[in-house]
Amino acid sequence: GAVPFKAALTERLALIQPSREQVQRLIAEHPPHLTPGIRELVSRLQERNVQVFLISGGFRSIVEHVASKLNIPSTNIFANRLKFYFNGEYAGFDEMQPTAESGGKGKVIKLLKEKFQFQKIVMIGDGVTDMEACPPADVFIGFGGNVIRQQVKDNAEWYITDFVELLGELEE
Repeated sequence: GAVPFKAALTERLALIQPSREQVQRLIAEHPPHLTPGIRELVSRLQERNVQVFLISGGFRSIVEHVASKLNIPSTNIFANRLKFYFNGEYAGFDEMQPTAESGGKGKVIKLLKEKFQFQKIVMIGDGVTDMEACPPADVFIGFGGNVIRQQVKDNAEWYITDFVELLGELEE
């Protein structure tokens, strides 16, 4: 927490230096799993013409797999991009992505509000960086279905551990 996100990301990736092949193998051998209930929640929101976005400090190449399983268009993904040389070796990451910096999720939400004139944005997340994006998000829902982070649990106005709870609220 004492090192700015971009610096920490730079240092971690410099140690790992993932090649394009390694990233593809990782995705093939360990495909991202969806948390129970998320597919139904996203589907229900989309049926109501609510736009759903994925904002992540992770890597777009992995987040895209999750988005495709949830029928979220790639234009609604905001995540870090790895860069590779033509031979597939690691070449760095796109430092211009807002998600590459501390406070990046909040910057994305501000951009979305300006671009689409959204009246309300609800942020759901399990981490402190998700919580810190409110404001500019209007509401933050802390999620502990995969991992419970005490700081998020203690400070979220609404904290859930199962997406079924949110589905129930949509029924009302």
